[in-house]
Amino acid sequence: MQPTFSRRRFLYQSLTAFGTVIFANGCSRSSSDPAPPNNFTDDTDALKAADGSKAADATKAIPGVQGAQGADAFGPLQPPDANQLRLPTGFSSRLVATTGRSVGHTEHLWHAEPDGGATFAAPDGGWVYVSNAEVPRSGGGVGAIRFDADGTIVDAYSILKGTTRNCAGGRTPWQTWLSCEETQDGRVWECDPFAPGSQGIPRPAMGVFNHEAAAVDGTGQAIYLTEDEPDGRLYRFRPASYPKLEGGVLEAAEILDPEARGPIEPGESRELRWHPVADPSARNLATRYQAPKATDFAGGEGAWLNAGQIYFATKGDNRVWQIDTRSDRISIVYDYATSEVKALHGVDNVFASPAGDVLVAEDGGDFEIVALTPSGQVKPIVQMVGQDSSSEVTGPALSPDGTRLYFSSQSGPGRTYEVTGPFIG
Repeated sequence: MQPTFSRRRFLYQSLTAFGTVIFANGCSRSSSDPAPPNNFTDDTDALKAADGSKAADATKAIPGVQGAQGADAFGPLQPPDANQLRLPTGFSSRLVATTGRSVGHTEHLWHAEPDGGATFAAPDGGWVYVSNAEVPRSGGGVGAIRFDADGTIVDAYSILKGTTRNCAGGRTPWQTWLSCEETQDGRVWECDPFAPGSQGIPRPAMGVFNHEAAAVDGTGQAIYLTEDEPDGRLYRFRPASYPKLEGGVLEAAEILDPEARGPIEPGESRELRWHPVADPSARNLATRYQAPKATDFAGGEGAWLNAGQIYFATKGDNRVWQIDTRSDRISIVYDYATSEVKALHGVDNVFASPAGDVLVAEDGGDFEIVALTPSGQVKPIVQMVGQDSSSEVTGPALSPDGTRLYFSSQSGPGRTYEVTGPFIG
């Protein structure tokens, strides 16, 4: 029987095909070559091209593809499966990697402390899932698993070694991975997911600080960066020659308060003002203090872009934020303190789906991935049970066809999972 595809899945596969074409033109480059030109902007522009019409405007706080259901259509979590995962009916799981063990039939040993991750479409219809290693004292880096078009593991390898506490990061439209070091001297490393054994390139112009995550806005030609400090900043890096990341301007965000109402509250939308950071690579002058008017963000965590919106989390106040990159305004999508539904606690890594769901992984909490849906639900879609109490859920990312969700349990030991189901209908 021929497989059936929803309109939403067609759009999703068409979107990832744009990234495939770009990489196919430059996939043989060495890791030291500059990134290829950016012919792909962001999810919204890709959807316009794939659909032949303007992408649907958001009718809720979280935009998505018109008519998509996503997590709004998922049922309740069922009892744990053989991998100790609670999933909705119709979903299944497999364990794809475990710390210290060979991945599939390869000889590559999976790294410890798997953290932020992303997927990249391959020219042959397969994909690569990359995963950071949040290991201290130069024990970190990035591992990658290559899948063929039917999901079989065909290779696994390293694309960065010898770095420290690689926490989250971000996928670029030109098919590279920005791996962020969470340490006082932390840098962003640009890595090639399709180059086994390669070594990423440091990008100090993007700041030297406790990096957490990065989200690339192709239309605005800027990269948004979070900082894991109690008084951290939200940064924006504007490359001097986009998409090259060797140089540019680093700025820190201030949430404006024109009516002197005090700190932003849920339900408000406020304008941002950006202040330049004079010396992004300074080690003796903390980056965040170079922009004294910038707003404190309490422990910046994961970040992702979808349809012109940047979503990011702050663990200190258990909030998920949204930036409209076109209007340069910020609002709060989820606030634990005021939410009527307390299903999300310990916000960490974030993935924003074309279906309109913002998937938030918990550091602690109930070890869940919780979807913030277009209808306003706060809905657990995966729960890990029987985990080490020191672990956390990390690295959520959908495969290019939108049918598989990858994520990890970080410790005790680290385990990386794949869940298959109708994530985009």
